[in-house]
Amino acid sequence: MKFFRHLCILLVLVLVCVAAGTLLPRPIFGDKSDVADNAPHKVLILSNPIHTDIALPVDAELFSRFAFLRDGNLEIDFPGVRYLVFGWGGRAFYTQTPTWADLKPLPLFKGVTLDQSVMHVALAGEIPLVDAGVTTLNLSETDYQKLLAFILGSFAQPQGKPVPLLGQSYGRDDAFFEGVGYFNALLGCNTWTAAALRHAGLRTGWWTPLPPLLTTSLRLHNDMPNP
Repeated sequence: MKFFRHLCILLVLVLVCVAAGTLLPRPIFGDKSDVADNAPHKVLILSNPIHTDIALPVDAELFSRFAFLRDGNLEIDFPGVRYLVFGWGGRAFYTQTPTWADLKPLPLFKGVTLDQSVMHVALAGEIPLVDAGVTTLNLSETDYQKLLAFILGSFAQPQGKPVPLLGQSYGRDDAFFEGVGYFNALLGCNTWTAAALRHAGLRTGWWTPLPPLLTTSLRLHNDMPNP
């Protein structure tokens, strides 16, 4: 009975933390951000059950700012490319687990404890905006530039230039680079996405370790158009 009581208390605490992390805005003070339909830059948040990415529509400026991606053997100038998709995560788990079938004990252990981070970049064609896993955000020029700066700042540059992890991609259309910071399950890929969006002037929940918590908090704390 004592074990069951402690387990119930633990579950309640977890639920309280999850609810508070979603419902409490970060930053706490301030009005809701206005994600206007007529803002010049449309960016996408791509969600699956455990991970979020940020997709940026390609243009001449984006190709110029991220020209170093060619060092990772990414053909960013390929005519079919419509988006560059960015994600942050733990090096062992992210690079060695392209699908759940590839899950191994050591990368999983590092992912739930502490691991060096990597940036993952993928090339994408047209992305249907009506898909359930797609959240559309419209940013002003100023906020878009802040988002680009945050993403660029997440690439480690020990010699003044991002470092590709050659030979560790999932295929021809993606690449990994050394990242800034350390990863664990509590402060992982989705909290990185939330931090990037806050840097771009949006408000998120205080702690959003899972994609549904992040996307729910975005709609709670920002004036967004209905999906």
